[in-house]
Formats: sequence, C-alpha cells, structure tokens
Amino acid sequence: MAFPQADRVIYKHNPLEQVICQLKFPPVLRIESELPAKFQERVRSMFPLFSEPQALSAGPDFPEEVMKLVGSLMPIRPVRVYEFATLDGQWKLTLSRDFLALVCSTYERWEEFVEHLKVPVRALGDEYSPAFLSRIGLRYRNVIRRSVLGLEGVPWKDLLKAQVSAELGTSVAPSVEAAIHQVVVRFEQNQGKVTIHHGLVRAGEEECYLIDNDFFTEERTDIKDADKKLDYFHSQSGRLFQWCIDKRLHDAMRPNVVQ
Repeated sequence: MAFPQADRVIYKHNPLEQVICQLKFPPVLRIESELPAKFQERVRSMFPLFSEPQALSAGPDFPEEVMKLVGSLMPIRPVRVYEFATLDGQWKLTLSRDFLALVCSTYERWEEFVEHLKVPVRALGDEYSPAFLSRIGLRYRNVIRRSVLGLEGVPWKDLLKAQVSAELGTSVAPSVEAAIHQVVVRFEQNQGKVTIHHGLVRAGEEECYLIDNDFFTEERTDIKDADKKLDYFHSQSGRLFQWCIDKRLHDAMRPNVVQ
C-alpha cells in the first residue's frame, strides 16, 4: 500500500472543488457520426439537460507549446462532443468519440458518485461496445481555504505534514510567493499510479493550498472491470489526502468517520 491506512471520513467543511472520472477508449466513429439518441434515453432521467459544445482537435494530443509553434500549419478539425447535465448543473457528463467523463462540483460521498456513473458506463458498453478502456482516471481537486475553517493566520507548516509543506516549513516561508510541486507515485501489483499536484494557489485575495490528486491506469481494461479500478483509487484517495494534512487541519474540517 502506497499510503498509510486511515479511517474513511466525510468532512463537514469539504475542501473538494471537483471530482472527475474519465474513461478513455479507442475511437468509436459512430459516436461522432450520429446523435447519441439511444445513449441519451438511457441517462436522461439523471442528466436531463443536453448540449453539443464544439471542441477543436488537431489530431494527436500535442503539448500546448508545440501547438503554438505549429499554428496554422496544422489543419484543425471540429470534434463532436455531447454534454449531459443535471438540472442544477452540478453534475456534467461528457461523451466524445474516445472518452466518457463525469464531473461533479458538489461531491459528498463515493456512493453517490458511483450512482451517477454506473448508468452512463453501462449505456456506453451496451450502445457502443468499446474494444477496451485505454485509460481510467479519477481525479480529486482539493482547495483548502483557511478563512472558512477559522484558521486565518495559521502558517501552512502547522496544517500540512512535513513531507508536503517543504519550503513552507522553513524560515523562508514568509517570503515564499509561489510554490507548486508534482509527485508521481506508483501503486504495487500494477494497480496504477497517482500524480499529485500540490502548492499555493489564490482564490480571490486569499492564499489557499491546492492538493490535486489524479489517479490513473493506462493498462488495457475491459469496461466491465472499470468499477474495480475506480473502487481501488477511491480507497487510496482518502489515505493520500490524510497523508498530506496535519491533525489540526483534519479536525478543523470536522470529520465524520464512515462505518
């Protein structure tokens, strides 16, 4: 196990801004060539709003800096993207020819997230039969705001574990204006990896701390086995977050242990 065992908790003051699941698969051209009417019927009771924003693609997933250099020399073609959303707009489902993604902006607990995901995944398998999943990703974006926790003025070194606080736990901390770190951790037994981005960010005038954990596997996976991979990533997510934060911050977020 990459991260120490920890109680599963639900925070009353939840720092999660977004939880994103993306399932990538080899392109299915029928998704792009016709409206996903049957898929919509399968998900419409949960995601009643439909839109078709247009995404642009130049083919391969080139880095942004490369795309700027290529500019108009590479032809850009439109790619059809279909978006389904709940009435309050807090849950959004996106279908494209090579991925299905679910974004939640009001995450409370894993079981609710799974309920919003399992019907679209089943519909994807039944209607389009992707050959396999080429990437499974589950991303948790946490933004810690001291102002909402009654911790204004408390230094980050007293809220974060030493392995995370880095330069913020040293004498130069008052002079640090920017700090961002990236760590990639491999799980045992070919269970995937997690890319951890953490560091200082700003929300308006407030200095906040970002802990952005992107769990993923690029091992070919049958769509019916996606839930096992996602359950494993979820089991690691709480451990990783608590590995990053100190007890004072943990307690300030008002944790409730899930039995």
